[in-house]
Amino acid sequence: MILLDTHALVWLVTDPNKLSRSAKSTIRRAYHQGGVGIASITLWELAVLFTRGRLRGRGTVEASIQMIANESRVVVFELDAEIAALAAQFPEPIAKDPADRMIVATAVTRAIPLVTKDERISVSGLCRTIW
Repeated sequence: MILLDTHALVWLVTDPNKLSRSAKSTIRRAYHQGGVGIASITLWELAVLFTRGRLRGRGTVEASIQMIANESRVVVFELDAEIAALAAQFPEPIAKDPADRMIVATAVTRAIPLVTKDERISVSGLCRTIW
């Protein structure tokens, strides 16, 4: 099982060539071995991207989010007390963005690697990252 950062999910569905060779290979293997997941906050980040016009969808924002989730065949890891508490305790250098904090906390609590291009997350050492 692996976890995708929001940009990795978007690129997987819309433009896989933006993913690194290592990310593509890891995602391909995960589909066959353990699955691919996202943090539930990623659904909100997708909604923001559609609402602000940074992503183009078909139909409603909700339908567009559902299309990405269906096409990518991801498992959604819901926010729980453990994830919320951990995300609140991370040191500032990891990210001031609460969504990034929850994504990393999801990877940590599930003990799975995170596919991300975000260097702040990678250098933090809080979770295993792949890019």
